[in-house]
Amino acid sequence: MDSESVKSELIKQVRTQYVMDNARQLIEKINEHCFEKCVPKPGTSLSNSEQTCFTQCMEKYMSAWNQVSTTYINRLQQGK
Repeated sequence: MDSESVKSELIKQVRTQYVMDNARQLIEKINEHCFEKCVPKPGTSLSNSEQTCFTQCMEKYMSAWNQVSTTYINRLQQGK
């Protein structure tokens, strides 16, 4: 492998790790935020209202996360 191939492969691996870390953070934040909001007294299962709350909370959180990520990426690309 030449140095450009090694560099390219390393960049690819770093980007993959970055994406995985972001996904992990998103899941942790959703669980932390939405669980606290929607499940005041944890039990053996979620009630229908808790499930609905949790689902809606996750969808809102993911939508906001996607909007922030898209805006951030666009700003980075404009700065090039």
